[in-house]
Amino acid sequence: MGSQPQECVPEQPVRRDRSRLLLWAPLAAVTVLVLAGAALRLTGHRNAADLVWASATVAALAPAAWSTLRQLWRRQFGVDVIAVLALVGALVVREYLAGAVIAVMLATGRALEAYAQGRATRDLRELLARAPRTARRRGPGGDIEVVPLDRVAAGDRLLVGPGDVVPVDGQVDEPVTLDESVVTGESRLVRRGAGEQVASGVVNAGAGFGMRATRNAAGSTYAGIVRLAEEATAHKAPMVRLADRYAAAFVPFTLILAGLGWLLSGDFVRAVAVLVVATPCPLLLATPIAIVSGLSRTARRGVLVRDGGSLELLGRARTLLVDKTGTLTAGRPRAAEVVAAPDGDRDDVLRLAASVEQLSPHVLARALVAQARERGLPLTEPAGVTEEPGRGVRGTVDGRQVRVGQLDGDLPEWAARARSRAELAGRSVVWVSGDRGPLGAILLEDPVRPDARRTVRRLREAGLRRIVMVTGDRPDTAAQVARTVGVDDVVARCSPAEKATRVREEAHRAVTVMVGDGVNDAPALAEAHVGVAMGATGATASADVADAVLTVDRLDRLADAVEIARYARRIAVQSATVGMGLAVLAMLVAAAGRLPPVAGAFLQEGIDVLVILNALRALGGGLRGREVPPRTRELLDRYAGEHGGIRDALAALRDTADLLATRPDAPECLPALRETYRRLTGEVLPHEEAEERQLYPALADPLGSAEATSTMSRAHVEIRRLVDRVGAHLAQAGDGPLRRDQLTDLLAALYGLEAVLRLHLTQEEEDYFSLSPAEPADGR
Repeated sequence: MGSQPQECVPEQPVRRDRSRLLLWAPLAAVTVLVLAGAALRLTGHRNAADLVWASATVAALAPAAWSTLRQLWRRQFGVDVIAVLALVGALVVREYLAGAVIAVMLATGRALEAYAQGRATRDLRELLARAPRTARRRGPGGDIEVVPLDRVAAGDRLLVGPGDVVPVDGQVDEPVTLDESVVTGESRLVRRGAGEQVASGVVNAGAGFGMRATRNAAGSTYAGIVRLAEEATAHKAPMVRLADRYAAAFVPFTLILAGLGWLLSGDFVRAVAVLVVATPCPLLLATPIAIVSGLSRTARRGVLVRDGGSLELLGRARTLLVDKTGTLTAGRPRAAEVVAAPDGDRDDVLRLAASVEQLSPHVLARALVAQARERGLPLTEPAGVTEEPGRGVRGTVDGRQVRVGQLDGDLPEWAARARSRAELAGRSVVWVSGDRGPLGAILLEDPVRPDARRTVRRLREAGLRRIVMVTGDRPDTAAQVARTVGVDDVVARCSPAEKATRVREEAHRAVTVMVGDGVNDAPALAEAHVGVAMGATGATASADVADAVLTVDRLDRLADAVEIARYARRIAVQSATVGMGLAVLAMLVAAAGRLPPVAGAFLQEGIDVLVILNALRALGGGLRGREVPPRTRELLDRYAGEHGGIRDALAALRDTADLLATRPDAPECLPALRETYRRLTGEVLPHEEAEERQLYPALADPLGSAEATSTMSRAHVEIRRLVDRVGAHLAQAGDGPLRRDQLTDLLAALYGLEAVLRLHLTQEEEDYFSLSPAEPADGR
């Protein structure tokens, strides 16, 4: 299966590149004219020099006047009118050198804008250039044909060669290695297992593989990203609103000051000098450069913002409303715990359930199958599968009848305890049954994203004063998630219309951002000043109401985008304020007759270059998060991967504690306790000790200091103490049964150890593992 380059469509970006390159030609032309005039003046040809400089002035005046007239025709009033008046005034009072310097200044500013905008939108243009146009499709007879992308439909079997771009969203047939940097912004290679979903736009970094398309090209991830990128790059000067707010006050002030200078002195040259030093390049160029730079940086972090106006609003936001499901939580069910019947095996319960569910399209079925494969459980192809909507799936696995779904009739004692535990924890239960009754239960949850709490803290640090969670979920479940992530308010059982109403109310009080992940959030996204869609997939990516889309399924990128937006806006305002402040001082000097037009033109040129270079600072800086070195990321990924095994040991610990609490005289109590202690000393403690030696010291720099991990180190000490306590009870019991006087303290140690370990794992995942873009290990 050889690699065949896929066609791309770079025509529009190429045209934009050529137009920007052409902007350097006026700068070269007016610079040559100014130098030529200077040479003529030095050689005594004064009239010829004035003619050359006048030509440079007219060359700059013509396009500037045409642009101003078009704005006035559209009833728009901007700061560029000052540049036109300055050029006209220079010609009227025959200050041709001053006019030529203004021409150089305008051409230099436009050239710098072209350079900065070209650099700032490079990442967005690369997205457009990489858009695939064809795909390899397997025909009914097994033959392979290259077809236009618009002919690919959901269900088609496709082949992706080495180095190819995945053309549409789909499901891979075999393990693959992918470069997802174009979509997610992360440069590391990612492994995806057989049956996993892959997004269009990612690059095959390994051997060729087969896949089944789950969406057509128009509905796929990359198409949504490209549409947003085209809209974002279509704005040449996206900071027009900020510039025009300044212009509303600055232009009248300039004209009044120029008029006063002329009126009080009777010297029109003073008015021209005021106009020359007032030429507002800081507003015309510096502010758009800063904002376009911010657009580029958010794109590199996996957030595509439609335009500079949206980025500016994001930088001024004070209120955030966020949907719960799929935003603060993963949005996908996960087996938080598997409970087996007495003498049963948890892995076997999950394996049987996943085997039966392989043929079901339900989201729960996909979650169980994926989780079983992650644990390396061998799945069997089921026979005689039938599905009853709302009741479950039934089939034959290894000759055994297995049913996954609801359970009728009275529950045995262990099952009643499992159901009660699920209700108390706000989880749902899926029962796995055989011919003779229930075999086990799978407790499902929609887990809070590991990075959610950290992201909420960063958003507060970035300036958001009020964070509200809105959800259609039950009040008790919503309140639990709200407490976990630390929001200010929660609105439960909220319909799409009620969400939109709440967003509208908040938007009346402050600049408001709404974050959602589905079509049902579209009305609320439309009501917000800035609507942010989670994940560039399906309908969300193509929703016209979204002002920004997170192309990577990580909530912390929203905090990155807010910090970048605030920084870019701060740089833009700083550039405009400093530049215009210096210009005002020069204008006052010019109005007093102390600054002739020529000197004023050179001074303004220096001011403009200064503020434009300052605006380029927006290409870097502003992020509070520290970069995590590659070696530390490797450690984070490694220890995050070990958490799955630790949670298995944790589940066994809970089973042992429950056994001792309910049947303390059972002969299997002591063997179960010994096995639990073996796993604690053989798996859990070595994991904690290795973290203490390797991971925690490596986190000192990304977290700011070694003290940041001190509380977690103290948890390690407590875990060791409780494990030793369990071991001491085993030593006292010897070969005989456990004594009655041991049970109270032993149960306290076991349940206490479970609570400490569970909290410790959650804190590590939220505070440490969320620093790495790798997906955390699923808890079970």
